[in-house]
Amino acid sequence: MKKTLVIKVLLLSSLFLFFPTAGVPMVHAQNSSEIVIDKQTVVKAEVLEILKSEVKMIPGTDTPHNNQKIKVKILEGLEKNKEVTVDNDYLELKRGEIFYLMHTKSDLDGVDYYSVEDPYRIPQLMVLVVLFLLAVLFFGGIQGVRGILSLVGSLLLIVYVLLPGILNGISPLLITIGVSSLIIIVGSYITHGFNKTTSSAVLGMIVTVSITGLLAFWAVSFTRLSGFNTEEVLYLNLNSRGSIDVVALLLGGIMIGLLGVLYDIAIGQAISVEELIRIAPHVEKKIIYKRAIRIGREHIGALVNTLAIAYVGVSLPLLLLFTQASTDSIWIVMNREIFSTEIVRTMVGSIGLVIATPITTMVSMWVLTRKNNKKIDQSIIEEEKHALEHVGHGHSH
Repeated sequence: MKKTLVIKVLLLSSLFLFFPTAGVPMVHAQNSSEIVIDKQTVVKAEVLEILKSEVKMIPGTDTPHNNQKIKVKILEGLEKNKEVTVDNDYLELKRGEIFYLMHTKSDLDGVDYYSVEDPYRIPQLMVLVVLFLLAVLFFGGIQGVRGILSLVGSLLLIVYVLLPGILNGISPLLITIGVSSLIIIVGSYITHGFNKTTSSAVLGMIVTVSITGLLAFWAVSFTRLSGFNTEEVLYLNLNSRGSIDVVALLLGGIMIGLLGVLYDIAIGQAISVEELIRIAPHVEKKIIYKRAIRIGREHIGALVNTLAIAYVGVSLPLLLLFTQASTDSIWIVMNREIFSTEIVRTMVGSIGLVIATPITTMVSMWVLTRKNNKKIDQSIIEEEKHALEHVGHGHSH
C-alpha cells in the first residue's frame, strides 16, 4: 500500500519515473459477514491486432461509444509474453500502441478478467518535465535551480514523511501541520537563502499555517463534513480497513493546498517590508507597516481569486454535470458534501491568505527593525526626505 501511494504521487508530480504495481481492488459481498477482495495487477501491454471495432450505445442511454476487441501481448510481470483478447470500451487504441492493462483475478470463481487501464503516457510526461526544467533554468537562472531543489525537497517530505506517517496512524492534521512547517522552512531557505527576510517569511507562514489549521478543524466540524467526498477516499478507507481518519485527512489536504499560494504572499510581504525599510530608514514603523499592508492588499485580491478559480477549474466537469442533469435547487446542490467540501476548502484557504498579510508584515517589522543600534547619518536622512518630498514633481525651465 505504501509503495503504491509513493508511486502515484511521484507519477503525478512528473519528476520521477516508476512503474505501477497494483490497482484499486474490487470488492464483492459474498455474504453478510464476509468481503472477498479480487486480486488485481497493472502491467504494460502492446496492441498486436484490432480484431473488431464498432460504435455501440451505452446501455440505458442514447450515447454512442467506440468499442474494440483487441489482441494484446503482456510485456512485463508473471504473464510476460502472454497473448490475450480484451474487450476495450474505455479508449480507442491503435495497433502497436503501448498501454497499461488491468488484470483482475476473481476470488469468487477464479476467472481472469482483462481491461484497458490507461494509455502509456510516461514518455510524453517526461518531455513536458524536460521542457519545464529548461524553461526554469533558462529564464530563472540560479534562482530557478533553487526553486527546483525546493520543489524536490517538498515532494520528498510529502512522500517519505507525510504519507507514511498517515498510514502508520499519526493524526493527518498534526503531521500535515508539521510537514507543512518543514516544507516552508526547507523551501524558503533553499530558494531565498539564510537571511532575516527569509526568516520573517518563514515565521509568518508557520504562524499562519497553525491558525489556519485550527480554523479548518473548526470549519469541517461546524459544517459536519465526513471526509467521504470522493471515490478515492472510499477506496482508501476500504484498503486501510477504516484505520485512517478521513476527516483529519481532509483537513490535511486543505493545509497542503494552501501552501503554494501562502508561500508567495509571505515572501512578497517580507521583501516589501525589507525594501521599504531600506529605502526610507527614517520613516516611522507605523508608516512602514501601513505601506506594506497596502502592498499586501493588492496581492490578496489577486491570490484569493487565483485560489478560488483553481478549485473551480478542478471541479469543472462536476459542475457541468450537475448543471446539465440536476433538477435540484442551487441550495440542495451546494449542500451536497462534494460541493460543500470545496466551498469550505476555498473559504478556509482564502482566510488563511488574508491573515497571512498582517501576520507576516508584523513579524517582518519585528525581525527586520531589530537591527544594530547604529545611528543613521543625518545627511542621509535629510537626503531621503528631500527625495520623497519631490517624487513626481517636474521642473520648469
